[in-house]
Amino acid sequence: MIAPDFWSIPPSALTPDELAQKSAALKQRLADISTLFSDVRFATSLAAEDMVITDAITKTGAKIKLFTLATGRLHQETVDMVKTTEGQYGISIEKIYPKDDDVQAFIDQYGVNGFYDGEEPKKACCGARKIKPLNAALLGADAWITGQRREQSITRTELNLEELDDVRGIAKFNPLFDWSESDIWAHIKQENIPIHPLHLKGYPSIGCEPCTRQVKKGEDIRAGRWWWLQSDSKECGLHLNK
Repeated sequence: MIAPDFWSIPPSALTPDELAQKSAALKQRLADISTLFSDVRFATSLAAEDMVITDAITKTGAKIKLFTLATGRLHQETVDMVKTTEGQYGISIEKIYPKDDDVQAFIDQYGVNGFYDGEEPKKACCGARKIKPLNAALLGADAWITGQRREQSITRTELNLEELDDVRGIAKFNPLFDWSESDIWAHIKQENIPIHPLHLKGYPSIGCEPCTRQVKKGEDIRAGRWWWLQSDSKECGLHLNK
């Protein structure tokens, strides 16, 4: 039996000068955001896009607080990546945990792995482990930053640099909105940014362990997220407005 050929890090199509211009533009965007807003926060998943932003934040000295959603169902590689990133940059990443009562309520209704049963249970699990913790992490902030890109999925093709997060009533920025996948990896190579180990094993997009799998070469880069659901929308609800 032939082993499947999984996704791998793509080559760059940018010249060194073009890459330098993109990198400078990213750093300027972050510097501008941190100047315009008094309390800016960045939710990092430790995946490639978020590592690019983390690297730029530390190198610009932008006053942006970093946190990660410690869902309780992450890969060990992701847990370890938090420590790797903190050590590399000399920073502290706040860990935001779900409330025990919220997780238990989900388990009582659907079972520990009930998210496999359909879209609604999946939303309920994400709600308990990700959305409610994100809401708590953003209380008091007047802007937040994401690693979203237009190229990532059909639900993000109209993404802009700045949006209004009308659910939370704050500004939301997507500083990599116009970057391609190959741009991301070229920048990571140039800046010697730490790489999440799962990216080297065929995972272009990384979420919770039971809800993320490797992606075969040629598949959509988010095909490994909630793969059992027949839907073009590979979202958990973190980035949905009203």
